[in-house]
Amino acid sequence: QVQLVESGGGLVQPGGSLRLSCVASVSFFSRYVMGWYRQAPGKQRELVATITYGGSTNYADSVKGRFTISRDNAKKTVYLQMNSLKPEDTAVYYCNARRFSDSWGQGTQVTVSS
Repeated sequence: QVQLVESGGGLVQPGGSLRLSCVASVSFFSRYVMGWYRQAPGKQRELVATITYGGSTNYADSVKGRFTISRDNAKKTVYLQMNSLKPEDTAVYYCNARRFSDSWGQGTQVTVSS
């Protein structure tokens, strides 16, 4: 069983930055593909970014050039650096760990508003 704990959400003005963190309680963390997803009110959960154990990344078109996903395998942690935030980035952000199945964190709220 993979346990994921997110942190770093909050309220930020448009154009601001936030960094989300997700700590995983799991063996062989480096073998998992880690990702961030988000869900806005009334919308389906959508992919934000993923990173493989080798460091290959994938981003949603809407966040390319603004968000950066990274991981520290020694700390069993994945990060999402979010810059140039827009009101449409407002959502609950979920950490995901994928190997043979998907595991999810509880989510952290990100609100972009002036």
